[in-house]
Amino acid sequence: MSSDQTRQDSPFRSERTARDEAPQFVLPLVVRIERAAPPARTDALETAARAVLVILSDERSLGEGEWARAMRDWQDARIRKVVRRARGAEWRRAEALPGITVTGKSAEVRVFPPVPLDGWPKDLARLQVSGTDLEDPEPPMEADPTAPVLWLNPDLEMSAGKAMAQAGHGAQLAWWALPEEERAAWRDAGFPLAVRTAPPSRWQELTTSGLPLVRDAGFTEIAPGSCTVVADHPALRGE
Repeated sequence: MSSDQTRQDSPFRSERTARDEAPQFVLPLVVRIERAAPPARTDALETAARAVLVILSDERSLGEGEWARAMRDWQDARIRKVVRRARGAEWRRAEALPGITVTGKSAEVRVFPPVPLDGWPKDLARLQVSGTDLEDPEPPMEADPTAPVLWLNPDLEMSAGKAMAQAGHGAQLAWWALPEEERAAWRDAGFPLAVRTAPPSRWQELTTSGLPLVRDAGFTEIAPGSCTVVADHPALRGE
């Protein structure tokens, strides 16, 4: 199912909806980029997507947990995610704030409970959004067809930070679309997933397959309504 089909009032629609009338929150993600050892781009995208899933499923985000109210307020409005970068002392200050650090092969991403759009903690507000242009030292391996894959639009150019946020959106749509049993299985396995750029020849097929589809609201970098990610989880194929 696409995001539009999942929720008529989708948080990812480019058109103005009732969600725009609610107080707006943002989910902060901070990627560690040390000058001497930046992470690989694909690993950073995958780690960011897992970080979103980790906080969505964390007990502090559920029920009466300490982050639950913020998570509900965020999900009632637009689902905004902003990726900033940190190194050295900046990273250490970010790690001291409440949140969760998720580690990939070369990447570290810390995700924080949502904050008001204009109410960032000062140690996060001072971090830069730009400068997250990462590279893969070698082409990523072909994705495992039996595992979840977040397919990026091959026709869009996005910075690494923007692509990390979009991968997070795709992971979140897959999470919403899964039945509870499949969510638990994915969580218990450690949220295995891959992020890959779709082959141009497959993109049209993917966007019409009924799988969750992210249409960007167009706040940054790309045009409103652009299809950015298709969330291809095995449990959702063929529905």
